[in-house]
Amino acid sequence: MIQFAQTFPDKQIVATLTRQLSWSHFVELLPIEDPMKRDFYSEMCRIEQWNVRTLRAKIDSMLFERTALSRKPKEVARHELDNLREEDLLTPNLVLRDPYVLEFLNLDDRYLEKDLEGAIMRELEQFLLELGTGFTFLARQKRITIDDENFHLDLLFFHRDLKRLVAIELKLGDFKPDHKGQMELYLRWLDKYERRTGEESPIGLILCAGKKQERIELLELDQSGIHVAEYLTVLPPKEVLREKLVKAITHARKRLGDSSVKGESDK
Repeated sequence: MIQFAQTFPDKQIVATLTRQLSWSHFVELLPIEDPMKRDFYSEMCRIEQWNVRTLRAKIDSMLFERTALSRKPKEVARHELDNLREEDLLTPNLVLRDPYVLEFLNLDDRYLEKDLEGAIMRELEQFLLELGTGFTFLARQKRITIDDENFHLDLLFFHRDLKRLVAIELKLGDFKPDHKGQMELYLRWLDKYERRTGEESPIGLILCAGKKQERIELLELDQSGIHVAEYLTVLPPKEVLREKLVKAITHARKRLGDSSVKGESDK
């Protein structure tokens, strides 16, 4: 109880959280030393109404470290968390992840893109759980006709809280620069023909087996509403995944000029 009082000194924040979080939730949150990480889990738990078991699983899977938010400068991340607390405002940085863990697909060592897509459709419920709360499945192989030529978007979802369409493309190999042009074309078509009144602009998620970070940075994909993430069909040891995520977070924050990175990376 003393630790609880020290960790959550703001009575107003505690009053808001205790409407939906039990003491068992707080027991899971108290060991988290990083205040921003702890605030992320407490607010997402409140917004998405996780039970204790789900909260424990999210922490164990290092959800915070896999979000786009964790790679933002601390000032930006804190601003988004404050908006989440005060206005229940979810952003793509809070929703999108990297990597996505798809070990439940049970794919063999060798598989084609159609096998990956088919496995996702068979395990759609598990895939939705990995995507996160708020996603609604709309279409598979969505036909897009441009200048009398047909294209097909792998998967199309809608996110209720973001109020926007989410286009997903699946790639077996590493991310390539031409994937950006393909996704931009799909997003502009969706914005013109599928976006409804009151919705935000569609965003794209390219799931690939690997990616080279400098290519992502040079293409400035964030400005196009495109997120590139790796998918893992086999879950690596936790320490291996942790090291990979810490390196990605440190690199991203350094690139964005976060002055707090040096001290963190030295720990």
